[in-house]
Amino acid sequence: MVGDDDVRRHTSLTTMSWKLVFALSLLGLAMGVATVFAISSELEPWFWLAVLLVSATAIAKRAPDKYFLHGIGVGLLDGLWAGCVHWALFERYAVAHAHEVALLASRGEPRTTMLVVAPIAGTIGGIVLGALSWMLSKFLVSSHSEYAGW
Repeated sequence: MVGDDDVRRHTSLTTMSWKLVFALSLLGLAMGVATVFAISSELEPWFWLAVLLVSATAIAKRAPDKYFLHGIGVGLLDGLWAGCVHWALFERYAVAHAHEVALLASRGEPRTTMLVVAPIAGTIGGIVLGALSWMLSKFLVSSHSEYAGW
């Protein structure tokens, strides 16, 4: 017979940690602000790589299960946060990221295009993040594991 502890344990392993997804997505918000005011176009990919590695490690260690879906959720929210900040502060963003704005302009009105591209870029980043999180989960001990704390 299945006990209450078994049911609780199974339920915790099959749910999403939305608190973790939201917390990690705040790195995307920070990157959105930082790319407007401080980070150049040349350095931006390296900062996103650091965000990716930190997020993947945190998901692999802290997510109860569904590492890939956690990664997609974080990536999508990262893209939305960064895109919304860039949209809201577009004039300032355009000054420091003229090349990116020119690419957006080739597809239509840059500000509007940014709102379309951001969730797509976030989803692509989320797929990469999800895959990396899943791979890392095979090597790192999750805080939800029976071996955690050994």
